[in-house]
Amino acid sequence: MRPSVLDPLFAPVSVLPGVGPKIARLFATLLADTPGREPTVADLLFHLPHSVIDRRKRPGVARCENGDVVTLDLVVERHLPSPRHGKAPYRVLASDATGTIALVFFHPRRDWLETVLPEGARRIVSGKVEWFSERPQMVHPDYILTAEEAEAMRAVEPVYPMTAGLAPKTLQKAVLGALERLPLLPEWLDPAFKARQGWPDFDQALRFAHRPREANDLVPTGATLRRLAYDEYLANQLALALVRANMRQLGGEARRPDGRLTARILAALPYALTAGQQQAVREIEADLRSPHRMLRLLQGDVGAGKTVVALLAMAAVIETGAQAVLMAPTEILARQHFASMEPLCRAAGIRIAVLTGRDSAKTRRDTQDALQSGTIDLVVGTHALFQGSVAFRNLGIAVVDEQHRFGVHQRLALSAKGRGVDVLVMTATPIPRTLVLTCFGDMDVSRLTEKPAGRKPVTTVSVSLDRMGEMVARIKAAVAEGQKVYWVCPLVEESEKTDLAAVEDRHRHLSQELKVPVALVHGRMSGEEKDAAMTAFKDGAARVLVATTVIEVGVDVPDATIIVIEHAERFGLAQLHQLRGRVGRGDRPSSCVLLYKGPLGETAAARLSVMRETNDGFLIAEEDLRLRGEGEILGTRQSGTPGFRLARLEAHGDLMEIARDDARLVLETDPDLKGPRGAALRCLLYLFSRDEAIRLLRAG
Repeated sequence: MRPSVLDPLFAPVSVLPGVGPKIARLFATLLADTPGREPTVADLLFHLPHSVIDRRKRPGVARCENGDVVTLDLVVERHLPSPRHGKAPYRVLASDATGTIALVFFHPRRDWLETVLPEGARRIVSGKVEWFSERPQMVHPDYILTAEEAEAMRAVEPVYPMTAGLAPKTLQKAVLGALERLPLLPEWLDPAFKARQGWPDFDQALRFAHRPREANDLVPTGATLRRLAYDEYLANQLALALVRANMRQLGGEARRPDGRLTARILAALPYALTAGQQQAVREIEADLRSPHRMLRLLQGDVGAGKTVVALLAMAAVIETGAQAVLMAPTEILARQHFASMEPLCRAAGIRIAVLTGRDSAKTRRDTQDALQSGTIDLVVGTHALFQGSVAFRNLGIAVVDEQHRFGVHQRLALSAKGRGVDVLVMTATPIPRTLVLTCFGDMDVSRLTEKPAGRKPVTTVSVSLDRMGEMVARIKAAVAEGQKVYWVCPLVEESEKTDLAAVEDRHRHLSQELKVPVALVHGRMSGEEKDAAMTAFKDGAARVLVATTVIEVGVDVPDATIIVIEHAERFGLAQLHQLRGRVGRGDRPSSCVLLYKGPLGETAAARLSVMRETNDGFLIAEEDLRLRGEGEILGTRQSGTPGFRLARLEAHGDLMEIARDDARLVLETDPDLKGPRGAALRCLLYLFSRDEAIRLLRAG
C-alpha cells in the first residue's frame, strides 16, 4: 500500500486550479511518460524549470543593452496607432529620466491598449529590449503593471519546457497550486550526510526550484538541484539493489563444470584468448561455482570477442547437464550468432539450434519439443524466447546480447524459465561508469578492453558532402581492387522535413555509378530479403552494401574494409563508433569515412573530431555522455533504461556512486525497510514510481 502521506501528490493534475479537461490533455502531452495516463501532481512538480528570467535588472531606458530582459519605470507619452489597413505595428511611446522607448504591438485591440497604457500614466513594464535604427523598442512586453501590481511581480521568474497551446501563466498557476498540496514528508537521507552536503529538505528543495529566490537556485551544481538529483538516484539504486537481493534470495545452483567442452572449443579456435577474455572467463566460472545466481554484465568494445566468452560460459553450464539460451535483439544478429557458434559447437559436441519469430510453425514446434525433451543443449534466438510457450527441460544459463534493449522486467522473466538460472548480459555499446550503475547497478561487471590479436585500428576521416563525386570515384577504385564497402544512410525514404538522401536513392545512384551489383538492407524489408542481401555481400556476389543503421549491431563481414557514413553529423557518437566497428575485423587496414553536410554545429564538430582522434569505445562513451547527456546515450528513451526527470548524469554523475553505496548499506542494516529510515525510504520508492521493488520486498 502506498503511504497515505503521498496521496495529495498522486491526485490527477485536474484537481489543480485552472486545469480543466482541455488543459489536462495538454499536461498529458507535456508530462506523461505513459500514453493515455493522466499525469499526477507529482509529475507536475517533477517538471522543473530549465532557466530563470531575472526581472531585477532596472538600468533605465538609455542604458539597456540589446537583447537584455529589463524592468523599466515609465510614463506613457503617446499612442501611434497603425493605419487601418496598414501592416505597420501599433506603437506606444513611453519614457523615463534617461530616454524614450517604443512599446510595439502587432494586431492589438486598440481599446485594450488605451486602457492598460493610458497617456500620462506611470507603468512598470518588463520584457526584452531590442535596438532598432539606434532606438530602443520592446515588442509585446511580458508585463505592463501599475506600481501597486508590480510589487507582487516575481523578481526571479522560472522558465519551463513547454508544449504547443499551453500558456506559461497557466503552467505557473498550476505549479503554485501543486506546491500548496506538497505534504511534509519524512526525511529519507542520513542526517549527518545531508548536513555535510548543506542540502535543504526535499519539500524545500522543490519550492526553491519552482520559486527561485536567486538565479543560482537553478544551477545544476547548486544545493537545490543536487539534493533532488540525489533523491532520484537513491530511489533508482535502492530499487536495483532490491532486485539483486531478490535474485540472490531465490538462490542459484553451485555448478561444477568439468572443463571437457570448454577445452574442445578452445582447441577449435583459430586464435588464443586475450588476457581480458581469460579474466572474464575466470570471473564467470567463479560465479557459476558459487551458490548464488550469476548476474553479470560483460562489456566489450566492438570486436573485443564477447561472443566467445559467452560461448565458453554456456559450455561450462552445459557440462553440468543444464541447457543454455542466447538472446539477441534482431533476427540478423541471432542468425549470425548461430552461424559463428555452430562450427565450434559441432567441434565440441554441443547440440545447438536457432529459434526466431520467422520460423515456420512446424519448425518452431519441433525446436520447442527438442528443448523440452533436452535434446538441444543451446538455443539462439530473439525475444520470441520470452514467449510463455517456450519451455526448457533444465535451463541453467541465459545470455542476453545488447542488454540495453532489455529492461529489468525481462531479466526477471527470462531467468524464471528455469531453477536458479544464471544470467550473463553483453553489450558492445561501451557504457560510461555512471550509466553502468544506473542501468546495471544490480550486476557485477566484466570489461573487455583489448582487441583480439591481428585486428588493425580503423583510420577515420571526415569529408564534406560537397565532395560526393570524388568519394564515389574512390569507392569505385577500391571495389576494382577487390575491397568490400558498407555505405550507411540515416533514413529509409525522403521526408518532407529533411533533405537527407534516401537509402533507396543512394542505392540506385551507386548501382549506376559503380556498375557492379550493390546490395540493399533497411528496416522495412522482410527477414528473407535482409538475409539474402547480407548473404550476397558476405559471399562477394555484391561488393557494396547500402544500408540504414540496421547493420549497427553485430553484423560480421571480416573482409569489409571501408565504411562510408552519410550525414555523419546526424548520428550520436556511440552509434558512429558502433557503425565503424563493422570494419577492421580482418587483417587488412580499414577506413571509416564520415560524410557530413556543413556548416557543422559545435556539438557535431566535437563528435566528428573525437571519432577521428580515438578508436577507444570507453573514451568515446564518456565523451558522448558529456556532449549530449544520458537522454539518448543508450539509443532510445523507451529501452528499459530509467529516464531521470530531476537528475542529469552529466552534471550529477558523481552522486550515483554515493547513492549506490548508501542503498547497499541500507539493505545490509535493514533488508526489509522496517526501521524509521526504512519507512521513509519506502515513501521515496513510491514517489519515484519504483513500486515494483517494494513488491519484491513483500514477495521476498
